Amino acid sequence: MSNVFILNGAQPYGFAPGKLNASFVERATRNLTNMGHTVRMTASAEDFDVDAEVENHRWADTVIMQFPVNWMGAPWSFKKYMDEVYTAGMDGRLCNGDGRTAEAPKKNYGMGGTLTGTTYMLSCTLNSPSEAFDDPAEPFFAGISLDDLLAPVHLNAKFFGMTPMPTFSAHDVMKNPELDRDFARFDAHIAAHFQPASSPERT
Repeated sequence: MSNVFILNGAQPYGFAPGKLNASFVERATRNLTNMGHTVRMTASAEDFDVDAEVENHRWADTVIMQFPVNWMGAPWSFKKYMDEVYTAGMDGRLCNGDGRTAEAPKKNYGMGGTLTGTTYMLSCTLNSPSEAFDDPAEPFFAGISLDDLLAPVHLNAKFFGMTPMPTFSAHDVMKNPELDRDFARFDAHIAAHFQPASSPERT
């Protein structure tokens, strides 16, 4: 059995109340529970206890961060969560400072993480089509990948020593949604990257 902590980083708005991201959280919870994993969930837009959230990260074998990409990054409530929870965890629970030492004050910045046995997965929803990424002929993103765009979120996880799993993304969810297809791909993504809890190994 492994422990999976899911963070719903959606910020509800009138035009986007967060139902799609909540649906992905529900599917992940159901699928992983059926596979024998233990799941906890927090929504960054709701009230949360900072110390309990630090402990959720310490408890987890895998952290799933589910969020819409808003203005090229994480929603503000997710960023607020990171500012509060991750800063609190710098007391040694999530990392030992920023990784530098008095003996080598210019080296190893960001390498003090204590969650070295923890994996994480980003799962994102976007208005942009998938074709907007990874194509130098597309003028806006100019060839960068979604993971390039989300480098700050990846680096935050790396700061705590976590190891990435492949990112999942659902694109064009407002103008040209294909939700049944996205849900099927998501189910397959979870199945591909989590072993049933009865198995001795987990990817």
